[in-house]
Amino acid sequence: MQLSNTFLNSGLKYAIMLMMCNGMWAQKPAEGLTNKDYSELINGTSKSDSVEAKKFAVAWIAKSKSEKNWTQLAAAYKAMMYLDDPRFLMKYADSTITVAKYSKNPEIIGSAFLTKGIIHYSQKQLKQALDNYILADKYIASTNNKKVKYKVKFSIAHTKYYLGFYHEAISLFLECLSYFEEESDIAYLNTLHSLGLCYNKTGNVELSSYYNRLGLKNGKELENQEMEPYFNHSEGINHFSRKNYKKAITELQRVLPIMQQRKDFANETVAHFYIGKSYWAIHQEQKAITFFKTVDNAFLKYNYIRPDLRESYELLIDYYKKQEDAELQLKYINRLLKVDSVLNHNYKYLSKKIFKEYDTKKLIAAKQDIENAMMVNNKIHYTVISSLSGAILFLVWRHTRNKKRYKQKFEQIMAEKEKPTKPIQKCTGEIPFDINPELVKTILQNLEKFEKNKRYLEKDMTLIKLSGYLKTNPKYASKIILKYRGKKTIEYITDLKIDYIVEKLKTENKYRNYTYKALAEEAGFGSTQNFTKAFNTRLEMPPAFFIQQLKNSFPL
Repeated sequence: MQLSNTFLNSGLKYAIMLMMCNGMWAQKPAEGLTNKDYSELINGTSKSDSVEAKKFAVAWIAKSKSEKNWTQLAAAYKAMMYLDDPRFLMKYADSTITVAKYSKNPEIIGSAFLTKGIIHYSQKQLKQALDNYILADKYIASTNNKKVKYKVKFSIAHTKYYLGFYHEAISLFLECLSYFEEESDIAYLNTLHSLGLCYNKTGNVELSSYYNRLGLKNGKELENQEMEPYFNHSEGINHFSRKNYKKAITELQRVLPIMQQRKDFANETVAHFYIGKSYWAIHQEQKAITFFKTVDNAFLKYNYIRPDLRESYELLIDYYKKQEDAELQLKYINRLLKVDSVLNHNYKYLSKKIFKEYDTKKLIAAKQDIENAMMVNNKIHYTVISSLSGAILFLVWRHTRNKKRYKQKFEQIMAEKEKPTKPIQKCTGEIPFDINPELVKTILQNLEKFEKNKRYLEKDMTLIKLSGYLKTNPKYASKIILKYRGKKTIEYITDLKIDYIVEKLKTENKYRNYTYKALAEEAGFGSTQNFTKAFNTRLEMPPAFFIQQLKNSFPL
């Protein structure tokens, strides 16, 4: 790999590198240790006594730095990162990459990027991990070190799997499989297991089961049973995918004690989730809820979550909504909002692909509704104590009256099948009119085209813009709209926008699930606030009431 001469020879960059390497985590080596040769120092870092091992690592760094032995210094930093304070892991990784570049050895540079990728991966920074693995692959590709090459490929494949690029991951795992079959039993079995997981995610359950069976068979032949529970774990999930729910429960409960014994909280959590989903599918919701709560416990204890486990919270929210337990419903809404913030950070590539019954806006709306309801209950309690029942009765009366009025208005609107929400009337009052009749006729024709082509849906539609479409000046345009449409220009445009949305809500189910922002954008409003205000004015009811009545009257 050809490196820039400017980078290699710049005294300034060398000085910066030395400053970096002599950062706040550098320590003075123990007397005499720097006189030892590199093999002694390397062996010293393997001592069981971590304090002693660290002394050898400090001396190794000092010796290689003083001799400008970049290969040794890169290796010394790599050793030190596992002995020093974990807070400095990334600083050591960056220093390793810096000195590795000075070595001009692509294998050392690639290994340094691989190490940094592994650190990012361990910290759930998947995008950064993938970026560093790709850089590692770029350098390692020019070397003959197949072991590191395939270690990098496996790392890239594993990260792509977690980011949701399953087909790309499969391609890389298949490359690794043929190499590991000859070189490493455990890596070979791990790759078979990873292929099974990927094929399950792509919906090819049969191929997933094939690799699970192959893994179990080869594990026995190789006398390596370490991966056996993981193949069974994967097969339990496949049973769920095939809707063999009882088999899924049996298989996953069989491997749970092994996951717990190995302190593998991640796979233990996944098993609990799919056991819960299986119980839910066979209508044993109470049992399912217990398992979904263990998913939540793992999130609280380990901050562990992944996209498929997110559904636990949706089902918990639905369950407690049916139980009319507002407090627990609110608890899991709050938790799901926190879960989503973690998922959106760790799984940026995948977050757009996740089907969410409860998106963030819907969750926040539900949260506010519950909090408002609880607040009202608290206020009612306080009011009773304070003898303010009259005010409460007034609010209840007004709310009931409004609902009754809204209901009547809704029925009236729905009865107007083909008519606009409010029929457009010509102005009956006397309006000074001094426009040539032929010109009026032309402008009215253009106005009808404007309405027919729904030009009013454009954002920021103003009188000047409208005049352009009518091929006249703003003064004439406003006069004609007032005389023949009975409205001032802004009211005319706004009412057309609202009538359009009302018709869409009445005739197309999908619009009833749109957010206010989406509806506002569909009609060309500049803001959600302007849309809701205009809707209230035009229909004499809030959009929420109108949409809910549509859903109640015409369920999907």
